[in-house]
Amino acid sequence: MSLMRKMNRALTATTGLQVRKAAPAAPAGPKTAASKPAPKKSAPKPTPVYRCPGSEDLATDRLLRQPVFIMSPVRSGSTLLRMMMNAHPRLHSPHELHIRRLEVGYGSKLSQKAMSALDLERGDLEHLLWDRVMHRELVKSGKDFIVEKTPSNAFVYQRIRDCWPDARFVFLLRHPVSIAQSWHEGDPDKRTYDEAAADALRYMKAVDKARKGTTGGYTVRYEEITADPEKEMRGLCAFLGIDFEPAMLDYGRKDDSQVVKGLGDWRDKIKSGTVQAGRALPSDDEIPEILRPMCQAWGYTK
Repeated sequence: MSLMRKMNRALTATTGLQVRKAAPAAPAGPKTAASKPAPKKSAPKPTPVYRCPGSEDLATDRLLRQPVFIMSPVRSGSTLLRMMMNAHPRLHSPHELHIRRLEVGYGSKLSQKAMSALDLERGDLEHLLWDRVMHRELVKSGKDFIVEKTPSNAFVYQRIRDCWPDARFVFLLRHPVSIAQSWHEGDPDKRTYDEAAADALRYMKAVDKARKGTTGGYTVRYEEITADPEKEMRGLCAFLGIDFEPAMLDYGRKDDSQVVKGLGDWRDKIKSGTVQAGRALPSDDEIPEILRPMCQAWGYTK
């Protein structure tokens, strides 16, 4: 009698159980679409709670005074405008800071309660961080006013306005078709022209909403800046309450932070007349339907 049978006879007599050899596991077949678990959707982040500082609170809650924000779509010439403004001895316009992506979290419930006792919620703490980062950058420059030009700021213009009640807004427009073409040409493998037009339109709509929702802003156009830069910079300086500086027309020569290769050469070619200041504007029949309403809203077509 085998050992297994002897064990089973003893087990059966005492426990009523038996030992059986396990059946071989079935080979794993290819996973079907139905067997895959559905991806979990991440819960949307709650809107940060914050208060809007009144004039009496600004001295305590904000270090910056009258920061300038360029609200523009992608590929609308904001780097050109940034460098021209940065050439002014009173304006500091660094690279895109993306401050809206700087977030604050609590390490514990106790820290949250401690901040709430100071009348500081998460949004208030983020605003303090944004203000400190930008103020640090301004102090390092030795200038008077900071100019921030991240295009995605247009999506949160209300929060920026609430954070700095004395902020000043400059709206930079460009022909929507030129924006879409430039956005596509910047990475044609990543997005087709139609995809570029649809994606860039999101920024255009955000800028348009910010223009309508903000009083006292100033609008400039890329085409007019390249056609008559002195006239446009004089108008912009008047809006900001500062004197025009001819150095604004000689931007980039002393700017070690220049991030766009060839921009200085492009500037010299425009000044010498050897290259057209900007691409030729499209005719009305070249405007895709998706961009036609924005072209009309911004006065580029009837």
